[in-house]
Amino acid sequence: MLEKYFSLHTNQTTVRTEILAGISTFLATMYIIVVNPSILSQTGMSFSGVLTATVLLSFFCSLMMGLYAKNPIVVAPGMGLNAFFTFTAVKGMGISYQTALGAVFWAGIIFLLLSIFNIRTYIVAAIPKQLRYAISAGIGLFITFIGFVNAKFIVANPATLLGIGDITKPDQIIFIVGLFITAILVIKRVTGGIIIGILSTTLLAVTIGRVWGSTPIVNWNGAFASPDFSLLFKLDIAGSMQLSLLPVIFAFVFTDLFDSLSTFVGVAEAANLQDEAGEPRNVKQSLLTDAVATTLGGLLGTSPGTAYIESAVGVEQGGRTGLTAVTAGLLFLPFMFFSPLLSVIPAIATAPALILVGVFMMKPVTQIHWSELDDAIPAFLAMVLVPLTYSITQGIIWGFLSWTIIKLVLGKTKEVSIALILIDIAAIVALVLEHL
Repeated sequence: MLEKYFSLHTNQTTVRTEILAGISTFLATMYIIVVNPSILSQTGMSFSGVLTATVLLSFFCSLMMGLYAKNPIVVAPGMGLNAFFTFTAVKGMGISYQTALGAVFWAGIIFLLLSIFNIRTYIVAAIPKQLRYAISAGIGLFITFIGFVNAKFIVANPATLLGIGDITKPDQIIFIVGLFITAILVIKRVTGGIIIGILSTTLLAVTIGRVWGSTPIVNWNGAFASPDFSLLFKLDIAGSMQLSLLPVIFAFVFTDLFDSLSTFVGVAEAANLQDEAGEPRNVKQSLLTDAVATTLGGLLGTSPGTAYIESAVGVEQGGRTGLTAVTAGLLFLPFMFFSPLLSVIPAIATAPALILVGVFMMKPVTQIHWSELDDAIPAFLAMVLVPLTYSITQGIIWGFLSWTIIKLVLGKTKEVSIALILIDIAAIVALVLEHL
């Protein structure tokens, strides 16, 4: 049955290969089970509630990607999107997490409409690749910065705005050691290197923290508990339908656009999973799945779901069909019952994961045309304004506007499409609404 449904023979793979690839993909992505709650719980959402929502979204949407789109791609709450949800939407704008979840829901509805009518691919085609590369890198810098701040390695300084924390403290030393452990594991391409790094740093915190320092770094809360469904359907749909939240929805929409399509293209190229036109296989079904993941995020109680580029790990192990995604999705489910155990993991253990994910997201910088200043300046603005303003929205808006203005003044009108001008108008509206 599996052979026929997933066309295993046609894709030159076997059940065993697909299952092993699914396990590898899960190990590469399971860090989100811990990292996502550690970020979103800073909004007042319960750690266990976010963990349950994270697991359910990853389970359902990875299964949908495998069974419906039949692609070896895992779907889970997106890094960058969770940081934007917490630090820009909730903490920065002062809205409740319920309202932010409502914004996630509306972003998902927009995704669904764009995907159903195939508008989504046209929008992405209208956005210059240089800006797409820059925004991805900017989000990487944003995530890295959050990692250092969460670990208290970077702290506020009244004289210089920012400074280094007290690196003689036990938690700082453990963080630094954990960062190097995780980095070496990733460099050595150890399967599940990030999650091993998180667990190793936690173990250090448990052992060293008990004999060094007056305040315990880790507090034991037990191992097992029933799933926490307290965030289910807690979104404020009506409250999120205000003009001032359009910039938030705008950012969710465009960030997820870049994330998902970049992943589909990257994995398709790595696994040679392309149709006759050279497009990623079953791209419309994949985009619909991604749209459902965003909508489901708002309903379940987490930031938007998106396709994970770490799925390439499973592809490297021979994964070619949706059976890889189904296997990985099933492996998420048991972790709903481990919230007390996983809540033990301190910020200094998850911070290295954030920093290294930021490193991965910097890769597109090499494809920016730095020698062409009319390309480089808008790209640079988009990239640096994301972390400096703590807002993906600002990076997107100023990147788009500067690109359009510079290209039009220089007479390079062919590099500014009508669709991009319409996006610029939407960006200006979002900018005005944010400051009303």
